[in-house]
Amino acid sequence: MLVGISCAGIWSRLRIEPTIIKTCERGGSNCVEIEVMAGMLDVNENRRARKWSRAEQLGRVLWGLMGPLFILSPRPLWKWRVLLLRSFGAKVGRNVHIYPDVRISMPWNISIGDNAAIGSRVTLYALGPISIGAEATISQGAHLCAGTHDYRDPSMPLVKATIRVSNGVWICAEAFVGPKVEIGSMAIIGARAVVMRCVPSYDIVVGNPARSVGRRKMNLTGQVSSGS
Repeated sequence: MLVGISCAGIWSRLRIEPTIIKTCERGGSNCVEIEVMAGMLDVNENRRARKWSRAEQLGRVLWGLMGPLFILSPRPLWKWRVLLLRSFGAKVGRNVHIYPDVRISMPWNISIGDNAAIGSRVTLYALGPISIGAEATISQGAHLCAGTHDYRDPSMPLVKATIRVSNGVWICAEAFVGPKVEIGSMAIIGARAVVMRCVPSYDIVVGNPARSVGRRKMNLTGQVSSGS
């Protein structure tokens, strides 16, 4: 009986049998069986890797301690939250509205243009730089994820990616924008869309994975309209 041994130690003592996975092309033809061995990932190497500098580690601790001053601030105190973000290195323009329950992991990786709005429950997972253009709107519950892992490497190293949201973009409620994505000016990301590739300017995309369904057009009065 194994007593007082970590889970990692237990698994290292067990004989791991291969798992057989059957993959098929669309339509069910050309099926191939692939043998996958458990233990192919180097979890220990991932945990040993130094992902952050000492300055970044200290910054994350201090930001966590300052969190209540941001989260508990009354909604109308837009300037107060902008001040807090700027004090941690964020670049925030004029007349920016950021709701108090927005989750921002590393403010110094954030850049937000004039007149932008970041809605309730938005997550800015800024392991890498996230740039949000002027007059952009990020609606409630949207998630911008500027971090991932290199799944081809057994140690699954952290990848700090970049997200660029251009001027006038509207990211609708609960949409997900993945790492290395650039969204062109005036584009619209539909509610709960999953965007893993770049979106051209004025494009309207919906669904999972996101696909184009139309173009955002300007009418004769200079206003913006949606059309196919």
